Amino acid sequence: MIKKRCLFCDEIVPIEPKGEHDSYISCNCSPGGFYSLLRDNYDAINGYSHQTKRQLFPLISAYIREQTDRDERVTLSIEDLDLIKNCPKIPVSIEDKGGRLLQYLYRHSEGPGEAVVIHPLTHSFNLTYSPNLQELVYIIEKLREEQLIIREGMTFKLTEIGWSEAAARAGGRKLKSCFVLLSDDRELSKQWSESVLPKLEQCGYLPSLFNQSGVENRDNQSLQLISESKLIIADLTNLSPEVYFAAGYALGMNVPVIWTVKHNDRDKLNVQTRLIRPFVWDTAEELAVLLQQRLSKS
Repeated sequence: MIKKRCLFCDEIVPIEPKGEHDSYISCNCSPGGFYSLLRDNYDAINGYSHQTKRQLFPLISAYIREQTDRDERVTLSIEDLDLIKNCPKIPVSIEDKGGRLLQYLYRHSEGPGEAVVIHPLTHSFNLTYSPNLQELVYIIEKLREEQLIIREGMTFKLTEIGWSEAAARAGGRKLKSCFVLLSDDRELSKQWSESVLPKLEQCGYLPSLFNQSGVENRDNQSLQLISESKLIIADLTNLSPEVYFAAGYALGMNVPVIWTVKHNDRDKLNVQTRLIRPFVWDTAEELAVLLQQRLSKS
């Protein structure tokens, strides 16, 4: 297997070429996961000055880890790096960085007092968007003194207070993972991102958008993420075989699937509509309302 150095965490890991991108697998930016980088941008990014790397790369590593931990697919080009650096959602204060650690523990536990192991801790300062381990340790001690967490070596637990604080930062409730399967259509993805995904979040789900290119290789990592999801929404517009495959796999893993299709493609479906009973829609706004009504009953 081909191996290459991750620019952002400096770890040499397996990579998987996919079209114009390389996927970096299980580096410290995404333990147990992966992210993709435009192959032609690697040398240009590697050519940044030492000072720029020292300031920028820890932020990019932290961004990748947070997004992939939230089951979001991360695909980067050189143009994305400054956008991430200047994004207002990137934490700056120690308090906000500590909040990121609380949210990480919240995502990985079912209640206060449940143990979460962070290993290796020495390579996990990207959990708090920190530039080094020293700042992470300081944040951990601050949260411990505030009685928000309990630490025993590399094992961490949210206290009752910590759990409440993390829940508040997450909008008061734990969002359930949800995968949206679309054909590889940029305009379709844009419509869903603007109108449908925010409505799903209001219904208590954390939606991740997988278009056709996201599942085209049927790689084990994609299938594992789908199997661990709490809900799949499969849109059959444009009749993508990959959407059929991924949704069928989800059904085989007993993951609930909601089918949708744009009105123009309703009569072109490869299976009879009575077998899957999709929501038929004309506009993304209309579909968002239909899904909200459906999910409010579950």
